[in-house]
Amino acid sequence: MSPSASGGGRLGQGELRRRVAEHLVDHPGAHTPGHIARALGRSSGAVGNALETLVTHGHAEQVGAHPRRYRATPTTAGAAKAATVRRNPTGSSPARPSPHPPPAAAPSPSSGTSAAHSQPAAPTPRRAPAPAGPVQRPNGQTYHPRQLAEVPDVAALRRLREAGIAALLYGPPGTGKTSLVEAAFPDLITVAGDGDTAVADFVGEYTQAPGGGYEFVHGPLVTAMSQGRCLFIDDATLISPKVLAVVYPAMDGRRQIVVKAHKGETVTAEPGFYVIAGHNPGVHGAVLTEALASRFAAQIRVSTDYDLARTLRIDPKAVRAARNLAARQSSGEIGWAPQLRELIAFDKIAGVLGTDAAVANLAGIAPEEDRDVVVAVLSSVYGRAITPLALGRQL
Repeated sequence: MSPSASGGGRLGQGELRRRVAEHLVDHPGAHTPGHIARALGRSSGAVGNALETLVTHGHAEQVGAHPRRYRATPTTAGAAKAATVRRNPTGSSPARPSPHPPPAAAPSPSSGTSAAHSQPAAPTPRRAPAPAGPVQRPNGQTYHPRQLAEVPDVAALRRLREAGIAALLYGPPGTGKTSLVEAAFPDLITVAGDGDTAVADFVGEYTQAPGGGYEFVHGPLVTAMSQGRCLFIDDATLISPKVLAVVYPAMDGRRQIVVKAHKGETVTAEPGFYVIAGHNPGVHGAVLTEALASRFAAQIRVSTDYDLARTLRIDPKAVRAARNLAARQSSGEIGWAPQLRELIAFDKIAGVLGTDAAVANLAGIAPEEDRDVVVAVLSSVYGRAITPLALGRQL
């Protein structure tokens, strides 16, 4: 039976990934997740995650970004055969597993979870003892996975999605929260939160149509729900609790929202819909309410990976100074320390203006209340007096 002939019911563990691999083998050329999803009768979000997992393991190749397109590799045929749940020749029911099956995917975390909370959209990656290799983000940049619960963080977030467990990533700005979410979920839709974010920024609003009159344009929450995609609420704790409340019915057992602004329209979440959020505890105005915290069962701290900074060949002295300042920040002596974002910027500035200018800039971007300590640490590490980057005498 061809994959396209399969129904849209719940699949066995790893079965969607196998079908996607089979489709790539049977249809040479490059395909978008949407094209494969239509052929298999599955959601594009689920297929997109299956494709990313295949890419991570070298069983598929991404050959385009806008739109994303994928094609088979020499190992795709093997992935197409390595089904954890196999169909019998008639296709009517799963066949009895072999006494010596190939290495299987880990048991689904959704076992024992109610149907209202289960998320069958994303395939469960096999357990890995160490972080996997680099993952390409939608913008083409590379993300280097870190270990989380004995698996790569990208794989861990995908498992949480499959189990319907909403996740909140928290930590200082610039530590890579957004990069991780983008690497984990290629079907991502993002809402950038701030104090002015309104309900309309989630559900949509009426806008003037090109031909005159007004039409209702659905917002990112409705789009993610109706397409079974991942919604990332960045800086969620800067958004008014009254505004955030519009998301809660979509996250619980109801999995529905009512768009009052559009004739009381009821929107039901498709399989694969998932909400993840980011929180910067040290940012002024960020408040993690009890209502918000209770919606995110998994709360994961994200800190700067200074070892990665060294891997990226950022000046070791700058990394050492950042580590020193981070330790002082943890002890409460100061409130700011350079994170990976600042160290990457340091490296870029050093490449353009030189290391001296980059060090001076690092001193200058420190908050005024912490600047004396930052300057002292930088001066100690670099063995000379450091002052914030500034204009000098007239040439």
